[in-house]
Amino acid sequence: MTVPHQEHPTHEHVHGPACGHTQVPHGDHLDYAHDGHLHREHSGHWDECESTDHVPHGGHGHAHGENCGHPAVAHGDHVDYVHDGHRHAAHEGHWDDH
Repeated sequence: MTVPHQEHPTHEHVHGPACGHTQVPHGDHLDYAHDGHLHREHSGHWDECESTDHVPHGGHGHAHGENCGHPAVAHGDHVDYVHDGHRHAAHEGHWDDH
């Protein structure tokens, strides 16, 4: 489940292809990893774009970590890895899709 519209207050930085923040494909839009959370553009402002879903990624044999080749994105208290158009997060011995 995606958290309802949660505007990121006083966000003056404009994200885009050259802004320096990791782009993360997320459904029908791009999120930008910034300060340990994800921002998405929405109606002229930036929203927090977080999910509370627990969706295990089945059959994922690749172990993410330093030098695995996938972009690491700080996300709250853990690190996600951008892989095949979504984020993977380690969770109790498997990888979740975010």
